[in-house]
Amino acid sequence: MMFVHTDTKSPTSPLRALSVLVFLLLLIHLCTGQSLIGSSQPIVATHGDNVTLPCRLDPAEDVTDLTVEWTRPDLDPRFVHVRRSGQELVSKKHPWFRERTSLFINELKHGNISLKLSRVKLSDQGTYRCFIPGKEKLSSVQLFVASDAVSSPVITLAGVDKTTGGVVLHCSSSRWHPEPEVLWLDGEGNLLSAGPTETVRGPDDLYTVSSRVTVEKRHSNSFTCRVQQNNINQTTEAEIHIQDDFFIFLSSSNVPIIIGWAVSLAVCIIVILSLVFLFLKRRQNKTITKRSRSEETEEGEKKKSSKRNKNKGPVVDDLETKRTTSQQNPLLSLDGVQRKEEPEEEVERLRKQLENKETEFKEKQTELHKLRTENQRLKTDLQNLENKLQRKQTDAEREEKRLKDQLESKTKKVKDRGAEIQQLQDQNRDLQRLNQDLENKNKQLERNQTAAEREEERLKSQTKQSAGRVSESQSSQVKSSSSVSQSSTIIVDEIDPEGKYIHLRNLSSEDQPLGGWRMDVKVDDRKHIMYTFRRFTLRAKETVTIWAAGCGKSLSTKTELVWAGQPSWGTGNQTVVTLFNDSRQEVTRRTRTARH
Repeated sequence: MMFVHTDTKSPTSPLRALSVLVFLLLLIHLCTGQSLIGSSQPIVATHGDNVTLPCRLDPAEDVTDLTVEWTRPDLDPRFVHVRRSGQELVSKKHPWFRERTSLFINELKHGNISLKLSRVKLSDQGTYRCFIPGKEKLSSVQLFVASDAVSSPVITLAGVDKTTGGVVLHCSSSRWHPEPEVLWLDGEGNLLSAGPTETVRGPDDLYTVSSRVTVEKRHSNSFTCRVQQNNINQTTEAEIHIQDDFFIFLSSSNVPIIIGWAVSLAVCIIVILSLVFLFLKRRQNKTITKRSRSEETEEGEKKKSSKRNKNKGPVVDDLETKRTTSQQNPLLSLDGVQRKEEPEEEVERLRKQLENKETEFKEKQTELHKLRTENQRLKTDLQNLENKLQRKQTDAEREEKRLKDQLESKTKKVKDRGAEIQQLQDQNRDLQRLNQDLENKNKQLERNQTAAEREEERLKSQTKQSAGRVSESQSSQVKSSSSVSQSSTIIVDEIDPEGKYIHLRNLSSEDQPLGGWRMDVKVDDRKHIMYTFRRFTLRAKETVTIWAAGCGKSLSTKTELVWAGQPSWGTGNQTVVTLFNDSRQEVTRRTRTARH
């Protein structure tokens, strides 16, 4: 009982384990399924070059028989390249990419469906998607197209900022793609604050950018204009150095302020001198007043003394008067002289100071006049430079406009020519197709006409042969052959004049088995050559060609047979081909007579 129990349980356990294993394998396959791998980085191509947009199936698998689509979602139609059933569908692709895209056919078996894009145009820039509908796999590749004729930046002096006194620099660069950015740097590589970049897109899809910046005097006075496009790693720059004299020249524009300060200083000096003069004048008046008061006091004392001395007698009075006079006169005279000299010296000193100030003032006026003259000259030079710069800028703008108009005209002509060429190519293809159809119809008509003529000749030949036979047996045989020929639908369609091939044609609407049939070929009085058909069926309304060995064909097909071991039977005056069925009855005969 234990043995039977074990035997009944054993098949269940392996099946359960196998189911779990299959489930795990399916789970692993689903988790690690195939994917299309493109490029994680943008692809950069130069205008006019060829570029490959990578895309492959991982893990690799043969996609030769699968449908592969390359598209650009922003276009209408969006198809760039479509391959289905081993053929490219040209009618579905966008006209921009006609005859410019291809796949690597030999790499399809390895899962590589990368797209080769030839003669890259600026309009080719965008995001491309590779897609395999049968596997629902999708990947994207971004393409940037760089211009091959970028112009170097041109830096010019655009004028002067009147508010700050700085120099305004202008930088421009053209023929860029994609759109770049403009940066300004000083001599130490520091970024400068500039105005917004002006961008103009031309009819050829190329960008022209320009920018302005106001700079002031720095250590090196060197400034760099850098134009760059980070997506394509393309950079170009130009540098300009401004002399210190130019900034000094610009700083002279502050001369009016200097003049104002000089005039104010002169006025202040004059006011101060006037105040000093008034102060000294007032002081002198006070001195004179004090002197007069002291003299009055002395005279009063003299009068009192004279009254006291009147009683002493005239002699004493005279002596006292003389003594007093002799004692006081020297002091009075010295004091008077000193008092007179002090104001005069002070006035002389002030006069000299005034003369010095007047001299300095005249010198300042002369210097101020020179500064005014220099300022006027610098203003005139600056105005001339600005006018000259304005004229050059106007000429440059006019020339740029003329060149743009010329370029637009040329571009329009090229587009018109391209449209005409495309139209002519389409007409040429249509004409070639019509010519091919006409040639095919002519060939078909010639074959039908030849078949009708041969059939007519065959019937005439059979009629002559039937009429020339005398014996009854031969007559009956001819009648039998004739009836067979008339009832047969297989004819000898053509005999090669060089003895290389023979055409047999089935005129009926049903297939005709030729197994066991024989074809007899006789050229003039030479030996008969016999060919036997083995398991061959001539389809309705079709023709089979029997080739001599070594005359152009080496393998037999459904419409061509090779007569193995039989070289060309050559040429002669008369070649007779007779076809017998498997009952050895004559089915048809054709005679070809050489024309001399």
